[in-house]
Amino acid sequence: MAREVAALLDVVFTGLRKSGHFDLEAVEMATRAAAHQLGAKMLEQLLRGPTEFAPEVPCPCGQRARFQQLRPKYLVTALGPVHIERPYYLCPDCHKGCCPRDAELDVEGTEYSPGVRRMMAVVGSETSFEHGRQQLELLAGIEVTAKAVERQAEAIGDDIVQKEKLRATGTLQLELPEILGPAVPILYVEMDGTQVPMVRGELEGRAGRSEGKPARTREVKIGAIFTQTTTDEEGRPVRDEDSTTYTAAIENAEEFGSRIYTEAWERGWSRAEKKVIIADGAEWIWNIVAQHFPGAIEIVDLFHARQHLWELARALYPNEETKQKRWVMRQQAKLDNGAIEKLVRSQRSLDVANPELADKIRIEADFFERNAARMRYPEFRSQDLFIGSGVIEAGCKTVIGSRLKQSGMFWTLRGANAIIALRCHRLSGKFEDYWASRSQAA
Repeated sequence: MAREVAALLDVVFTGLRKSGHFDLEAVEMATRAAAHQLGAKMLEQLLRGPTEFAPEVPCPCGQRARFQQLRPKYLVTALGPVHIERPYYLCPDCHKGCCPRDAELDVEGTEYSPGVRRMMAVVGSETSFEHGRQQLELLAGIEVTAKAVERQAEAIGDDIVQKEKLRATGTLQLELPEILGPAVPILYVEMDGTQVPMVRGELEGRAGRSEGKPARTREVKIGAIFTQTTTDEEGRPVRDEDSTTYTAAIENAEEFGSRIYTEAWERGWSRAEKKVIIADGAEWIWNIVAQHFPGAIEIVDLFHARQHLWELARALYPNEETKQKRWVMRQQAKLDNGAIEKLVRSQRSLDVANPELADKIRIEADFFERNAARMRYPEFRSQDLFIGSGVIEAGCKTVIGSRLKQSGMFWTLRGANAIIALRCHRLSGKFEDYWASRSQAA
């Protein structure tokens, strides 16, 4: 410690000589560095382990591995780099070696301590890997590469992905445990899709979103689950604070159906007094609802339904904003009042000569007719229910967009799903529980 203190004092007095004033920041940083160096030395002593160790240990192959030698290992810890030695064993039957001490310390196959890996997962889930590297260096005094942040964040995210797949498999096999707890007054499930830019290799053979153009993105399916117990002074529903959890992935609708149902079940779906699904008009969403959430109150997001009216208005009256607004206001009154049958009759009565416009009118009328029962907005309001999908819209931006859609980012499927899983866990308040259970398993 004397050497670190001397270095600190040298920094202080050098600063005084050069500037004539006390450089507090330099002293802070130097003190932290000295404290870390001392802590790293203490940690090295603690990690030396017992001086005596077993001559043999069990090998995964079923035989006994024999001690060969002490082998060094370099570790990057929250206090700085440390060097340790641990016994190395070799199995004479399968010829595979192992260091049981690595598994005990949770550093098997890595040079980063659990504390550092956790920090790398956090910064890697929040911002670009390079920016995360800079944050670690500035805020924690830990020097790693951007690639290391990427690898560790994606490895931890991928571990979450694999655990979620096991949970979803249990759902398909009807092995979900009964979740005990109080009744949930109203439980909402919202679903949506949002696009994420991908590397070219993940897009081969996939059609673009625009006809004749190559694919540049893939869809992330995302779900948000939250509860409601009260309304405000004006009778509007109020989402329970900190009740929202997210689940998302780039996967097909069948896989996502098992994912969202598992999440809903764990949130108390079986105990909910009212079960509500809110979404746009996407067919894949309502197919999932029919399969996994029969009997739920189904609501098409009012804003999305209004968007359909505006799209039709722009087709009917191109470049005529006044006529568009006038037409939408008349039709929107029917929509907001839940008079969907009148709305459909009004659309089907439109007489146009243009075949493409006639087809557009038919498609929109079919949309409203198909979703009529999901657009009884006065009835839903009378039950003090949400009728908008603002939670999932915000989730698309917060969970996915703010991290995976930054300028210049292109993802592999594995990398995107790993970071998505990591972000969902963190923003749902699940990451600490995951990390604790993982550490206990290790």
